[in-house]
Amino acid sequence: MALPNPVMTASGTVGHGTEVGEYLDLSALGAVVVKSLSAEPWAGNPPPRLHETAAGMLNSVGLQNPGVEAWIEHDLPALSARGARIVASIWGFSVEAYAKAAAMLAEASPGLVAVEVNLSCPNVEARKDMFAHSAQATAEVVEATAVCRRPRWAKLSPNVTDITEIAASAMRAGAEALTLVNTVMGMAIDLERRRPSLGAGGGGLSGSAIRPVAVRAVYECRQALPEAPIVGVGGVATGADAVELLMAGADAVQVGTATFFEPRAPLRVVEELERWCRRHRVTKVRDLRGAAHG
Repeated sequence: MALPNPVMTASGTVGHGTEVGEYLDLSALGAVVVKSLSAEPWAGNPPPRLHETAAGMLNSVGLQNPGVEAWIEHDLPALSARGARIVASIWGFSVEAYAKAAAMLAEASPGLVAVEVNLSCPNVEARKDMFAHSAQATAEVVEATAVCRRPRWAKLSPNVTDITEIAASAMRAGAEALTLVNTVMGMAIDLERRRPSLGAGGGGLSGSAIRPVAVRAVYECRQALPEAPIVGVGGVATGADAVELLMAGADAVQVGTATFFEPRAPLRVVEELERWCRRHRVTKVRDLRGAAHG
């Protein structure tokens, strides 16, 4: 897949459609990755859902979404009209649920260029362990989502012992790319209430605090899988942050939590990346890919 630049939005941070388009030209980004969709609508977790931390935030939104059918009807046309290259993220509580969501996207607009398979959600058939915590479960979901008839990007969790094993399993099962990484599990306590700050208890830590985690995951997967396309995500807020992930081995990056503080952040990262390349006489961004490996 060819993109005009390597900077995208990250799933879960810019809504289901054109919300962030009020602040920037969506067609100027490499792609827009929308919030994760399930086959049926899902209400998500009880509030509070967000908690700011010293270097990012915790979230426990719980994958709230209108369902694939409603998204295709109400949100996809507006994204296509803006000239955006669209990546739909999907999730489910079972392999069958993933397959159903993927099948519903098969006939979607040509503007839908890929499907990101969010494997970091509970597998109810395995006592709520995440699919992304198991190489076998990851492979089963990736295989089942082939019905979307789009390139599939396997979005993996950093909360594992060896992410390269799971990444390799995803690629063997048919994933065309890896998205590394999702949030790190965390929790905050409300000292006055003496209870967890988030309504569901724990949540996912994102933002600059996890960028070193993402850099290591990308670096290790590039070493283990030299030919795998990799999208790096986690704490990207500046052009320099993007360069770091590209040098670790990413082909592209996603900007997420930064958009909560500055909705225009993804486009600013594009501009800063261009300036960095000019200063360092880099004529092709792809030349940065894996530069830290020597």
